[in-house]
Amino acid sequence: MSLDELRGTLDAERPAVAVREGAVFGAPIESQEVWAAGVTYQRSLEARTDEAISSDPYDRVYTAPRPELFFKATPGRVRGPGETLFIRSDSTWDVPEPELAVVCNSRLEVVGYTIGNDVSSRSIEGENPLYLPQAKVFDGCCALGPAVALAWDFSPSDRSIELEISRDGSVLFRAATSTSAIRRSIPELLDYLGRDQRFESGCILLTGTGIVPPPDFTLAEGDVVAIRIDGLGLLENRIRRHARPKPA
Repeated sequence: MSLDELRGTLDAERPAVAVREGAVFGAPIESQEVWAAGVTYQRSLEARTDEAISSDPYDRVYTAPRPELFFKATPGRVRGPGETLFIRSDSTWDVPEPELAVVCNSRLEVVGYTIGNDVSSRSIEGENPLYLPQAKVFDGCCALGPAVALAWDFSPSDRSIELEISRDGSVLFRAATSTSAIRRSIPELLDYLGRDQRFESGCILLTGTGIVPPPDFTLAEGDVVAIRIDGLGLLENRIRRHARPKPA
């Protein structure tokens, strides 16, 4: 369904929705793939340069015509608001990455926006950039929610993004950025994402992070990660570490 058809259908038939007290919201995803863009903010460039043995690939991609785009998650790896997110059992340095998420139809038209958390292993990616899929893709590696703001009701320009990480009831880290700091436009990212591949069920694109905790911070079991984006609400998840596999 095209964007115009979707808008016409919803404008004509959108029912009033009453949310019951105590209702639990799942992640706003069905069969779409989740992809992500990297090094789209100056802060992300600085952080990935710091973690890497060689900073050259990140320096070059920040200014290159072609953006960094990578596969992030299948729907089964995604968690919703209030659900548990995971960090890898074999990682020693883990961070959340708060991001504006773009919801697209099969034509890669933007139909809405939500909040995304691209949980990542900085120790694994920093060891070798070729380890990026292992640093990014695992069960419970991504959160989306709490809902989708329709594209014609929401402008992604100059929206504040806030990250707060708490441990044992105390705030360990708090920072904010704005979508105005992103270097690449959403149409530019989607243009490259859609080259030579189809998304029959649509897709969700995480647009990169402008907030990275300091090098001496790593997520731990029990931490609570809260992400707020102006106009999109709050996405909050508790962290758990995957259990190490038993030796064969």
